[in-house]
Amino acid sequence: MEKLNKVAQITLVFWVLKILATTLGETLGDFLSMTLNLGYGKAFLITFLLFLIALFFQLRSKKYVPIYFWFVVVSTTTFGTEISDFIDRTLHLGYTYGSLLLFMGLFATLFFWYKKYKSLEVYPIFEPNKEILFWIAVLFSNSLGTAFGDYLSDVLNFSYLKGAIITASIIVVVVLLHYISKINKVILFWIAFIFTRPFGATFGDFLTKPIDKGGLDLGTLNASIISLLLMTIFILYNNFKSKKA
Repeated sequence: MEKLNKVAQITLVFWVLKILATTLGETLGDFLSMTLNLGYGKAFLITFLLFLIALFFQLRSKKYVPIYFWFVVVSTTTFGTEISDFIDRTLHLGYTYGSLLLFMGLFATLFFWYKKYKSLEVYPIFEPNKEILFWIAVLFSNSLGTAFGDYLSDVLNFSYLKGAIITASIIVVVVLLHYISKINKVILFWIAFIFTRPFGATFGDFLTKPIDKGGLDLGTLNASIISLLLMTIFILYNNFKSKKA
């Protein structure tokens, strides 16, 4: 019996959805912990449960199902936001050491992945163990992205807009290197994957934070709804395009 791929194909729509998912994760995480005033402990448990539910449906599926796949991505970004805030505000390690700790976790995951499979390619993925490693790497990268985005704004004192511009610039450089250089494409993928998270984190802060702090003051709920609607539109478009092809 032929095994079916379990992950999304890496296209332009993939990256658009990844950025929207990371933005949604940031705003939704802040909505739970700050707007609803649940506190980081309760928000941590809620988003952890959301991540487990999403991962259950994704791992149980025998093939790539867009709603399951992107549900997990959003849940990792939301849970990743709470992990980053937990490290900073509960463990009091700060965003600098928090970013370093999460980077070490991501590096260890990718190192183990490479040692086992001799490659870090993420498409296609068939094996259950490889898929689990993929989601661990995604969770670490999204948590790292949140911490790094907060590091730019809280430690280096960049405005949310400047932080988004910096991370977006890194992504643009990676895209250019993809087309004009001979750098390994898998390495470039993981660099882009990591930095789309801080872009989403800083852009999410830009949408929700007060105007006097450099944001647009849309509120966490409104920003989350807008991000979710945009994700739905792109998922439906991509699904329609795939069926038509």
